[in-house]
Amino acid sequence: MVKHDTYPVILFDGVCNLCSNAVQFVIKHDSQQKFKFASLQSDVARSLLHDFAADTDSFNSVILVEGGKVYYRSTAALRIAKQLSLPYNLLYVFIIVPPFIRNIVYDYIAKNRYQWFGKKEACWVPTPELTDRFI
Repeated sequence: MVKHDTYPVILFDGVCNLCSNAVQFVIKHDSQQKFKFASLQSDVARSLLHDFAADTDSFNSVILVEGGKVYYRSTAALRIAKQLSLPYNLLYVFIIVPPFIRNIVYDYIAKNRYQWFGKKEACWVPTPELTDRFI
């Protein structure tokens, strides 16, 4: 089992350019360095998702493991934004929009992300300065 209860873990599609850029954005605006990261393609992600009996084939979603719970799609994205610096944490106000409405937009972007933003041949590798943020 992967130790995950002391910090929130963001699982992301490591070959997706949009997803990799989003992780880099979170790193830049996570001033307290709360988050750890793992590619959805990694053994770490599979282990975490297995621990929570979560979908291990869900590569269309950012996944947040936090406080003993797993969050998907727009809910994960908004919970991540909530912990970022101003003004990005203000995006959390959209949590009041029902998930089925938020996820229509989320799913549309997720479905088209490779076409719009491209795909890498291999997972993004963090710089040596950032390796302690990845599990």
